[in-house]
Amino acid sequence: MAELFIKQAEQYAEGRPTYPPQLFQFIASKSPSHDLAWDAGTGNGQAARSLAEIYKNVIATDTSPKQLEVAPKLPNIKYQQTPPVMSMAELQQKVAAESSVDTVTVAQAMHWFDLPTFYSQVKFVLKKPDGVIAAWCYTLPEVNDVVDPILRRFYAVDAGKYWEPPRKMVDDKYMNIDFPFEPVDGEDKTGPFEFMAERLMGLDEIFTYLRSWSAYQTAKEMGVELLTDDLIEEFKRGWGREKKLVRFPIYLRIGKAGN
Repeated sequence: MAELFIKQAEQYAEGRPTYPPQLFQFIASKSPSHDLAWDAGTGNGQAARSLAEIYKNVIATDTSPKQLEVAPKLPNIKYQQTPPVMSMAELQQKVAAESSVDTVTVAQAMHWFDLPTFYSQVKFVLKKPDGVIAAWCYTLPEVNDVVDPILRRFYAVDAGKYWEPPRKMVDDKYMNIDFPFEPVDGEDKTGPFEFMAERLMGLDEIFTYLRSWSAYQTAKEMGVELLTDDLIEEFKRGWGREKKLVRFPIYLRIGKAGN
């Protein structure tokens, strides 16, 4: 998967939604201190940028150097390329020391991780007992009654066989993902909690977003162009010339380290 994301880094940065401030405010409200956040699988740094407005320091890691190249450079964000498989020694060297991290975030990436290994690393670096892990995904965007059926068909039928098996976790809204953490203060469950990202997008921007899909990239590697001329024309007829408000439903799992 890393190779696919390297090739689509610029499209990913241009086409993906910006997460709403309410999401980060909710996450930060569950953490007693805001000294250090680790954004794992940061990609192009979308979440890291927002975390940097709340936390004194952010360590943002990814396996893709191309993704990190297009990430926003801010004085309190440290970007770190990490190997796909990271030892505990590398974790301490490249990420953080034991019990030093207030919050770990994973934006639209946890379904790619080796979860047992990742969770052991999260529990190692999080402060005990109130260090927080927050992982979220977003599902297919919603536009209107004309465009939505085209998007759903493109996602499930045209791109369907090119999605990797972990994508099923996103389809399930992270509801059934293994998440061995305690509910955060004031909550009786670890989620998923719902939020909404919104973005005004024109037709070219929605095409950029669709081309950033891993399924699109996989199909292209196999010599298949999913955005055919006929499909592009169908999108044009349904979309029109004006920009439209595109809504991305977000589903958050959040918990704390415990003792």
